[in-house]
Amino acid sequence: MTDSLPQARIQYSRKTTFALFFGNRGFFPEKLISGARAELIEVLEGLGHDVLVMPEDATDYGAVESPADGAKYANFLKENKGKFSGVILCLPNFGDETGAIAALRDAEVPIYIQAYPDEITNMGFEDRRDAFCGKFSVMDVFTQYGTPFTSWTPHVVHPRSETFRQHMDQFDRTCRVVGGMKRMVVGAIGARTTAFKTVRFDELTLQKYDITTETLDMSDVFMRVRGLDTKRGEYLAKAEKLRGYTNWKGVPDKSFDMLVRTGVVIDDIIEEYEMNAMAFRCWIEIEKELNISPCVLLSEINDRGIPAACELDTCNAISMYAINLASQAPATCLDWNNNWGDDENKCILFHCGPVPQTLMTGKGDVIDHPMFAKALGSGCGWGCNVGRIANNDITFASCKTQDGRLEFYLGEGEFTKDVIPPEYFGCAGVVQIDNLQNKLQKIGYEGYRHHVSVTTGHVAASVREAFDNYLNYSVTPW
Repeated sequence: MTDSLPQARIQYSRKTTFALFFGNRGFFPEKLISGARAELIEVLEGLGHDVLVMPEDATDYGAVESPADGAKYANFLKENKGKFSGVILCLPNFGDETGAIAALRDAEVPIYIQAYPDEITNMGFEDRRDAFCGKFSVMDVFTQYGTPFTSWTPHVVHPRSETFRQHMDQFDRTCRVVGGMKRMVVGAIGARTTAFKTVRFDELTLQKYDITTETLDMSDVFMRVRGLDTKRGEYLAKAEKLRGYTNWKGVPDKSFDMLVRTGVVIDDIIEEYEMNAMAFRCWIEIEKELNISPCVLLSEINDRGIPAACELDTCNAISMYAINLASQAPATCLDWNNNWGDDENKCILFHCGPVPQTLMTGKGDVIDHPMFAKALGSGCGWGCNVGRIANNDITFASCKTQDGRLEFYLGEGEFTKDVIPPEYFGCAGVVQIDNLQNKLQKIGYEGYRHHVSVTTGHVAASVREAFDNYLNYSVTPW
């Protein structure tokens, strides 16, 4: 019955479809075009990408070598709009920059420029490519027209090289971030907790960057929870999913029922408003009204690849979604929480329990949240999911709205194998980050919040390329 649970809109197993562009300059060896055409298609399909290629008979050799050819290619892209998320601009020889800009000026997706390397033993006129030089001409004209593009080192790279494979992995992730952030919908379920001014944000700034915020009051959540039909298939599926998701020893039946109800309601809201990510007001009314803490629900939602931030941190829900798109793995929102002894490059990242199980060492244990047990009395905070975060490479990020700008920081590190004492409650891990103390100073002085978004893998370069080059977000330098 768990198949009836809403699934993430990010398709983890599906790689980006690329439109392929081949540039040519007439007095260079045209035989290089057909070879590159066959080779690039073979390589990209071998890497798991679908490709769109303009018919070979549409122009000489299926390449673009004039503005007229460029117009034909632009029309080809227009006819296939929505079927591709990036363009590979391939230069088998010098190429024609005026044709290239005519073709791709309105592509509206990331463009990666690849130029073939020359071979030292094939430098005769019939074999010499000069794509090394031609790439500069394309980059120059694209810059003149304000058309963004991507180029990574080295300047020329062969499609069959390991470097090209790495470039395609990185570019694939950049395309996912760019495509996913456009017309993003983020949910803000509940008002900002009064004491947490650190999570304030500006909806109009988000909208300027094509991110729509959908807000709901917690009274709507409570009404839906109390009126939920427990015979609904979604209720039964959620109960089955949660029972197998983590450990429930000692949790009262009425608390489990209320968590299941609330989980179904949150899923309903996500689907109803087509949210890509959401932030949830997790205290203190829900503990008073429903006698639960929603940590484990956010954990399970995050594990499905739907970014869900606690404490109504809408900006970190956005950060989570961005790095989630790049990593193709679940993300979570954590506190910069504790020092780790005297090690200046380590600290503890923690939260009460919204960490997806994918990032944990194993199943957690659901307990009565000790903070709310202390403040409100025992039995009002069942749902805190206690555990530890597994050793992994990570990418971390956070964002804020500032004077009409959407600003981020990005970095990479590693969750270590250091063992946190068992009496430390919540879900936590020790993270190691180079130059951590200076980064923490920067975070504080720049006015970023005490939360940080985390996902597995080192994907900061892909995210930065999307933010800097295509989405016009501001990225704070370290």
